[in-house]
Amino acid sequence: MQRHVLIFHGTGGHPKENWFPWLKEKLEDEGYKVEVPQLPTPENQSLESWLKVLKKYQKYINQDTVIIGHSLGGLFLLRVLERLDSPIKTAFFVAAPVGILPIQNYAGDDAFSPGFSFDWRKIKSNAAHFKVFHSDNDPYISLENGEELARHLGGEFNFIPDAGHLNAESGYTRFPLLLEKMLSK
Repeated sequence: MQRHVLIFHGTGGHPKENWFPWLKEKLEDEGYKVEVPQLPTPENQSLESWLKVLKKYQKYINQDTVIIGHSLGGLFLLRVLERLDSPIKTAFFVAAPVGILPIQNYAGDDAFSPGFSFDWRKIKSNAAHFKVFHSDNDPYISLENGEELARHLGGEFNFIPDAGHLNAESGYTRFPLLLEKMLSK
């Protein structure tokens, strides 16, 4: 069975930004099938519209699947994990918001997660492994979001100092640590 990876971008994002193309190429060289869906943003950005796009990729989601969410894509990944009927292999969260201020786009993120309330038990039951990446100088989402996410999931927390939002704006067009962690499991 071919191993699948899904990568969810964040608000205003697209499949060709940040480290996504680099990671896709590296993983495909390792035999993975990698999909980076274009999610509706910023217009028509809602949980419902993103879940509608995800339906096209449902066939790739199984016990061997790895899903990565960057920024709002990480919040979306939490919502996906709440809805799955069977677990995936690993969930990676990069600079994901979980409701701890400051969050620059709090109102927009809250629309995906009213009150930032999560079914942590269901989420934890739907992935075998959790890995969280966050920086201390992220201008959009405070470090405490990453720490809290890792705590709730019982997952591995990867603190990356002075890395901003872990996006191209912060110099992240490659993400070797994420690749290393993916290939180690």
